[in-house]
Amino acid sequence: MSPYNLAALLSPTSLAVIGGSDAPGSVGQVVVENLVSGGFTGPIYLVNPRPLSIAGTRWKATIAELPEAPELAVVAVPAAAVPQVIADLGAAGVKIAVILSAGLTQANGLREAMLQAARPSGLRIIGPNGLGFLAPHAGLNASFARGAPQPGGLALISQSGALVSGLIDWATTRQLGFSGVVSVGDMAEVDLGDLIDLFAADPHTDAILLYIEGVTNPAKFMSAARAAARVKPVIALKAGRSAASGKAVRSHTGALAGAYDVHACAFERAGIVQVETLTDLFDAAAALRAGQALAGDRLSIVTNGGGAGILALDAMASAGGDLAELGTETLTRLEAVLPAGWSHGNPVDLVGDASAERYRLALDIILSDPGVDAVLVMNCPTALSKPGDIAQGVAASVVAARGQGIVKPVIGCWLGDANQDAAGPILSAAGIPMFGAPDAAARAFGHLLAVRRAKAGLMTAPAGHDPRADGRTVALALIQAARSEGRTLLNEVEAKTLLSAYGVATVPTRLAAGIEDIAALCAELAPPYAVKIVSPQIVHKSDVGGVVLDLATAEAAITAATEMRARIAKILPEATITGFAVGTMIPPGRAHELIVGLSQDATFGPVLMVGAGGKAVEVLRDRALGLPPLDSERARAMISKTRISRLLAGYRDEPPADIEGVVGVVEALSAIAVDLPDVVELDINPLRVDADSVLALDARVVITQEPSPPSGLVIQPALREQRAQSISDPAAEEAAPHPACRA
Repeated sequence: MSPYNLAALLSPTSLAVIGGSDAPGSVGQVVVENLVSGGFTGPIYLVNPRPLSIAGTRWKATIAELPEAPELAVVAVPAAAVPQVIADLGAAGVKIAVILSAGLTQANGLREAMLQAARPSGLRIIGPNGLGFLAPHAGLNASFARGAPQPGGLALISQSGALVSGLIDWATTRQLGFSGVVSVGDMAEVDLGDLIDLFAADPHTDAILLYIEGVTNPAKFMSAARAAARVKPVIALKAGRSAASGKAVRSHTGALAGAYDVHACAFERAGIVQVETLTDLFDAAAALRAGQALAGDRLSIVTNGGGAGILALDAMASAGGDLAELGTETLTRLEAVLPAGWSHGNPVDLVGDASAERYRLALDIILSDPGVDAVLVMNCPTALSKPGDIAQGVAASVVAARGQGIVKPVIGCWLGDANQDAAGPILSAAGIPMFGAPDAAARAFGHLLAVRRAKAGLMTAPAGHDPRADGRTVALALIQAARSEGRTLLNEVEAKTLLSAYGVATVPTRLAAGIEDIAALCAELAPPYAVKIVSPQIVHKSDVGGVVLDLATAEAAITAATEMRARIAKILPEATITGFAVGTMIPPGRAHELIVGLSQDATFGPVLMVGAGGKAVEVLRDRALGLPPLDSERARAMISKTRISRLLAGYRDEPPADIEGVVGVVEALSAIAVDLPDVVELDINPLRVDADSVLALDARVVITQEPSPPSGLVIQPALREQRAQSISDPAAEEAAPHPACRA
């Protein structure tokens, strides 16, 4: 994976606008106007059959007439003309084309024709159907966006052109600048992974913001994001939270692992900080603008209003982090400069008549406390002080601290619009983000915490994988047998045999081809018995009365099977009954019921799930997701995100459950996901967990009919024998890049 031929995008020395125009209101005219007014110093060529005379540009009738190969071309011609334009640009030696034209689709063949035209020359294509590209440090506005952003440290990669203009307007009013803004359009060639790579290596970029509607080349995306997030924050807003995936699933896992949640899971694994709203994306950008990384989770709050401080504390509960415990020396120094009525603790309430000097003195002391990692400074408007003066005092303290090598994030919260208007420019000039409410300021601190934790998570050793050759051999034999019968659903006995091959303990279960076989099988098993229907058409057996439990004798089991067959024949006459699963009934006792599963996401491939199980699994919706490969550490972290994990830890007279056994089951399913791309869905529900053991009571496995399917993994596992080397170099993460990552 490489930003091949993309480096010149951020600082081209020359460019051409194919379809540049002087026709008022046309895309070509707006792009040319933006380029000329943006301050780009290199030559700007306009290619149009009609002669043009626009100050600051040079006109040529055709691409072949260009006196040099421009490093960047902006294409704004009708869709039908784009493939030939791309061929001509490639022949002329152009390396990058930003295509604004819409209407190049798979259906009309123009998308493929465009890509074919680019291949001989290696021309990189951004778009089509985008708003364009902006590189403020180069004075480049090759877009038809409204307004021009200031130069700064934020890179924005957006799948929405309309959102780009709004973000530029928003950033300008808050004195936030950009290193680059890319409207990616349809991503026919250059994709999110390429651009993340580009900005990760860009010295002007301090943080990368993503607006994502869908991910293409997910393996490349994951590898690029992981590499970038180690060196600078990557923040993403994913659209489509409530959209139904539309995927037909045959397992609880598939039904519960929604596409949006899988994206969130993938973002976390890649070290991307996900925000939920556009406001949060703005706030995260503002919080990151100063560029100071958190050294820890401890926050001090300085305020002139006790109520505002309490609201900030309440908001911290959801944002995370800890309230800093001020040191004895800090408290003594504060006591010497603050009035008698101050709070004598954190939050540091300076009292309502606090002056700029009081703010400055208090902040000087608090910033020097080694037990404080960040400071939230709040100001409530009063008639006793001017908000601008307070801001001047705060800014002076922060700048002085930095001069002494004390570099800690400081977040401002000035309540009231007039208060903010007066303080905003002053704080902004000092690199202090400002918010108008305690909850917004606390969320900003939460964004800084999330960035810190995401980076720390990427520094752990790669997830390893033990190839389980014997288990894979057994599993493939079961899968091939089912395929030979035209089945994609393993019966319960086959599913449990597969799990046993991967080390998951299962209830002893036998397959009775007919009712006449049940008595002999019961003789091999310990009572009481459980009898379940086996039918390729019946997935959720209990829904149709296909499960009978706690049968004391073989005769009772036979009677239950007979009645079950008659009942199902009436309500599902189309179902083929191929037998009955007969097993030992495990009494519930003091045990918990979990679900552990594996399903396939359309974008990120295999997805693991663990959570509260049983019949009410889809009602409870208590689950956590993870991408394989998972090692024990990641599996344990995944389990800890569920609500039921608090019960598993033990409470009152309930002993702790065998959580390590659950970890082992999650690891086993991770191994299945890596070893067996044939398995598209797998449920263990319920997984019975008590203090001493973990036991799979029921299992369901769906396979693909396709023989030898390709792996869908977007993260490549590190083999255990390679882990010793990778642990010493965490940057050589589980992904050695996937082959699909290579351009």
